[in-house]
Amino acid sequence: MKTSYFIIIVLLSGAFAGLIHGTVNFALVEPYLDQAIGIENQNLFESGEELDTPEFWVEYEGYRVWQKSGQILAGVVLGTSVGALFGIVFALSKNSLPGNNYLKKSLTLAGIMWFTMYLIPFLKYPANPPTVGDAETIVLRAILYLSFIAISGIGALVFFKLSKKFQDNKKLVSLIGYGVFIFAVFYIMPENPDEISAPMDLVNEFRLMSVLGVSSFWLSVGIILGVLWNKVEPHKETTQYS
Repeated sequence: MKTSYFIIIVLLSGAFAGLIHGTVNFALVEPYLDQAIGIENQNLFESGEELDTPEFWVEYEGYRVWQKSGQILAGVVLGTSVGALFGIVFALSKNSLPGNNYLKKSLTLAGIMWFTMYLIPFLKYPANPPTVGDAETIVLRAILYLSFIAISGIGALVFFKLSKKFQDNKKLVSLIGYGVFIFAVFYIMPENPDEISAPMDLVNEFRLMSVLGVSSFWLSVGIILGVLWNKVEPHKETTQYS
């Protein structure tokens, strides 16, 4: 393994995929955040917790500008860290993945990780705008969501390892086993403790845009890593000359 090449292409693929993710989020998700925060501000004014004053709006606009300016950078940082995990998993599993080149193998792995570590947890705990939910339950909600990601990801790994012990059509047994396992987890895990007070049209559109944003990352990291791996071939040992 050409370790330096491996590290470089893994970090590059994660960073560029994160850049794409951050850009997509900025374009698609931010408008819905503005709407949700606008509703929250109106609720604050009506309850008397805040006053509708020029000072409030100056402070609010400054905060939102700061938030938006960091959106793409945050995408790059997060993408680099998740891309590193993706690259390590790919390096360990590439020989077991279907496909006649590393681009297809990388896309396959990206699809598996998107499904098991994002889509399934999302179906149980769908994304809500930041202003939706009780601030006192944010830690509990984060624990539930991250726990579901870990359970689904580890479960997929265990059943993948199990599938390697079977031949031909018997591999389907492990896929069915994972389906039964994740269905049971889906049923056992507690529901989101918060009621949704925002308009459901806004919440549903926000969730759809969130799915598109995250999906853009997994598609991008699969393509970029696969293309770079095909070109650089970091898995090949460097020829030694005496």
